[in-house]
Amino acid sequence: MSDCAVELKNITKVFGDVVANKNVNLTVKKHEILSILGENGSGKTTLMNMIAGIYRPDQGSILINGEEVSIHSPKDAYKYKIGMVHQHYKLVNVFTAAENIILGQNTDKVLDMKKVMADIQAICDAYGFQLNLNQKIYDMSVSQKQTVEIIKVLYKGVDILILDEPTAVLTPQETKSLFQVLKNMRDDGKAIVIITHKLNEVMEISDRVSVLRKGEYIDTVNTKDTTIQKLTEMMVGEKISLDIERTMPVNPRDVLKVENLTCFNKEGLKALDKVSFTARSGEFLGIAGIAGCGVRELFECLDGILKYTDGKITFINSQMEEVDLTHKSTREIKKAGAKIAFVPEDRLGMGLVGLMGMTDNVMLRSYTKGKAPVVKRKEPRNLASRIKEKLEVVTPGIEYPVRRLSGGNVQKVLVGREISSNPDVLMVAYPVRGLDINSSYAIYNRLNEQKVRGAAVISVIEDLDVLMDLSDRILVLNNGKVTGIVDARSATKEQIGYLMTADLSQPQKQGAKND
Repeated sequence: MSDCAVELKNITKVFGDVVANKNVNLTVKKHEILSILGENGSGKTTLMNMIAGIYRPDQGSILINGEEVSIHSPKDAYKYKIGMVHQHYKLVNVFTAAENIILGQNTDKVLDMKKVMADIQAICDAYGFQLNLNQKIYDMSVSQKQTVEIIKVLYKGVDILILDEPTAVLTPQETKSLFQVLKNMRDDGKAIVIITHKLNEVMEISDRVSVLRKGEYIDTVNTKDTTIQKLTEMMVGEKISLDIERTMPVNPRDVLKVENLTCFNKEGLKALDKVSFTARSGEFLGIAGIAGCGVRELFECLDGILKYTDGKITFINSQMEEVDLTHKSTREIKKAGAKIAFVPEDRLGMGLVGLMGMTDNVMLRSYTKGKAPVVKRKEPRNLASRIKEKLEVVTPGIEYPVRRLSGGNVQKVLVGREISSNPDVLMVAYPVRGLDINSSYAIYNRLNEQKVRGAAVISVIEDLDVLMDLSDRILVLNNGKVTGIVDARSATKEQIGYLMTADLSQPQKQGAKND
């Protein structure tokens, strides 16, 4: 019997003028974990969606266990024992874990919930899942919801499991637990495919790695025979430097002081609870925290966008004068002489105007300076051209509407615009989300340049390895509270992961002190 679970032959998929996949040949073996690697837009998710029945290939064939099959829908995929867990979970919040797992089961009989619970528990025990089957989804962490999604497809009897960016929002401890479960599944004969961009995790979890570039299949290699540098070169087609140069802060001084900042979100829940910290010039202050930790609200309070109920914000200028920014709006903060730049998570919703081109979006930062009835466009146009060239923004022209650009290029425009203002404080939320590896390192280098220039850089980055490499200190947010501020050079991923998820009702471990 063949050890090949899935075989793709000359798969091609086209969306209008865009060729997402072109003549891809790929195999997935039983008893293995295969990572699919590639830059953004390389066709990874599209390719896997064809195996999962979400798309149909325009050309080529799919073989399951050696037999050619036609997969027209996810229902067909389940018939061939294929299941996919997507980045955005499809769960009913008011249902329990067990109720979500059995949703969509084809049966004319009344379900025996006692037997159902026993069957689900057997799956948990077999692979090492930790899950309370009676817990409601709305009361679960992100990793628990992911566990429900994985068990849901296993309950349907899948032998081929596809996971799209499974560790994107997990802590190091949660990632370690997931990897152990996946290894147990592999050892049981399952074929597992992981779509990811985290090279360190690829090296840790994979048996083999398949690389796509611009929709085309490049090669598949054994993980034990390759390196991160080699995989990167395969992804981008050329040799690039992956070194992040972290310089020591030079003559750091306090620039921004935050004391007991407290605010509530739109749902009336406390988003920040007495948050206190200091940002310093020439220093990179990283922020670590899982989804919903309060970082978005923190940045919006500091930028004068969101109102807060309590706390004090103080800016210290170059003359060492303290300027009170408490409860000031964005415009009032600027008027007070504090140059604070903010790259928000919601790029088009908050950062840029989608219908405008690069020039007009650059002008948004300085339009209040104009006193003449006619606004001069020469300087903003030159700045837009410099941003396009330096960050390699792919656009037909600087007047082309930014909403028509890819997410990665939109991010480059926004980061470039904010950096160009030479801020005293630069706040960046997820600066490389949606960017390929080349562009990501270009952004990292720009952030470092701002730090060396003397700005206080404050940033939250999803990849904890990168955050630790870039930062001088790391502030950890957990349910709106600061659980620690640690030295990034000496801290461990495990220590930071603990602080990200620690039970706040329990005493903190040593080393989790605020500064």
